[in-house]
Amino acid sequence: MNLLLLEPGDFIDENRVQLQGRRLQHMQDVHGVTTGDTLKAGVLNGSMGTARILQLSQTLAELEVSLDKAPPPPLPITLLLALPRPKMLRRVLQTVATMGVKQLYLINSWRVEKSYWQSPFLSEHAIREQLLLGLEQGCDTLLPEVHIRQRFKPFVEDELPGLVAGNMALVAHPSGEMPCPTSVQDNLVLALGPEGGFIDYEIQKFQETGFDAVTLGARILRVETAIPAILGRLFQ
Repeated sequence: MNLLLLEPGDFIDENRVQLQGRRLQHMQDVHGVTTGDTLKAGVLNGSMGTARILQLSQTLAELEVSLDKAPPPPLPITLLLALPRPKMLRRVLQTVATMGVKQLYLINSWRVEKSYWQSPFLSEHAIREQLLLGLEQGCDTLLPEVHIRQRFKPFVEDELPGLVAGNMALVAHPSGEMPCPTSVQDNLVLALGPEGGFIDYEIQKFQETGFDAVTLGARILRVETAIPAILGRLFQ
């Protein structure tokens, strides 16, 4: 936890918060805080700054906060991600939030198993929990928006053209026609497939909507590895 992420319900006064539970335990067990210590802090979807510990016990901490800095700018990207395996999804959500992606679409693909859509990790609470952990890691306060689209064809035919309009659009594929670009400045829509990649029909549908197929090279990467690799390359 590199950032103490606060929520409106934590505030007992304009500049004071009380914490219990996981965050308090992490402060004590990992950071080894004592009364008077100062931590980097931020309020969810708001400003960042510092929090000074006024009172501390095993069950409660009271802190005085000073929040006068803006969060880091988001990446100018909308990420379309074929729904990963449930256990991987948790790590992927954290990574996406850590790296500054603010618009994430979890979409279907022929290689996505139907059972994945029944996972409890797709609940609003479970998704939010992983995103918050990612924000804490990346020192950010702006919560990503996650959109779930379980039907591939209606999404790419009816909704995707509006997302792509006026933006660069790329689909990552091992047999992509060109290498993945670097130092992108424009708004971007990026599609990443499941383990094994998108099938030819799906690549065709993306290309019909204006996507260029790009590759990261000869190596086949797992989704959890491909996301930081391609984001790092695009926005280095």
